[in-house]
Amino acid sequence: MAKPDDDFTFLESLDAEYDNEPDHPGWRQRVYNIIFKSDTRKGKVFDIILVLFILTNIGVLLLESIETFSVRYGSLFKILDKIYLVFFTLEVLLRIICVKWPGRYIFSFYGLIDLLSIIPSYLEYFFPSTHVLMMIRAFRLLRVFRIFKLVKFLNESKRLLFAMIRSLRKIVIFLFFVLLLTIFLGAIMYVLESAKNPQFSSIPQSIYWAIVTITTVGYGDVAPITPAGKIVSSLIMILGYAIIAVPTGILSTSMMREQWKRLPQYALLPCPKCGEKGHETDAAFCKNCGAALYPDTDKGHSSDQTGTAVNDASTL
Repeated sequence: MAKPDDDFTFLESLDAEYDNEPDHPGWRQRVYNIIFKSDTRKGKVFDIILVLFILTNIGVLLLESIETFSVRYGSLFKILDKIYLVFFTLEVLLRIICVKWPGRYIFSFYGLIDLLSIIPSYLEYFFPSTHVLMMIRAFRLLRVFRIFKLVKFLNESKRLLFAMIRSLRKIVIFLFFVLLLTIFLGAIMYVLESAKNPQFSSIPQSIYWAIVTITTVGYGDVAPITPAGKIVSSLIMILGYAIIAVPTGILSTSMMREQWKRLPQYALLPCPKCGEKGHETDAAFCKNCGAALYPDTDKGHSSDQTGTAVNDASTL
């Protein structure tokens, strides 16, 4: 099978479903077409049934956590849990059997989620508290984007993920600075409050208060009572708003860069008549004055226009 092109999205490539099709026709090929492909009627029906099973399973888990429902319908919930376990186990086994390279599927993004979604059901027999971990099956709903061909949503998720990866170092450095800041502010509050306020009984307790305050959460379980402590805490609260904006700005800048990278250079050209910028990538006329954007040459193929586009992009 050919290498996936740009029409395939990032989350789909993580699924390792492409280029993992059985070599020879037969029952494995038929099962593969039903389970992994949604462009056939049987495949669509299977995917819809799978989504319904996941949604109802999540609903049952939510109801089980409510004591009144758990007491009243406990036996029914246990029966349903066994049905879900059998269904999802058979489904995962069929996925492993029908692909060309089982290991590639097992260690793919969706393959790991599929396996993790059934493991808590078996661990429950040894560790009952792991029952709630079956909520990981909610992540299997990511398949709904592929099932219903929501390509635009997947492309946007790809851009967001790439922007987060490229911003990771800056965000980690920023969070490390915030951590050092909270340690310093916690120590200051301990000095100011510990003598008169038993709530600031130690530096770790003061650091906890600084984290809660600087993140604008404000539980209120620890509060300063001295005038100096209240002044410092007010400054920390104001500082918290500024700190929250920093990672947002870093991520937004990275996302804008991802957006600009995907724009053709001619889309950055200003109108030759009025200088208006920010036209749509497929626009032929200026949105401000109506003049032709490319009166003398094809879109963006002139070297002069390319150079102008790069220069104008830097001034945007």
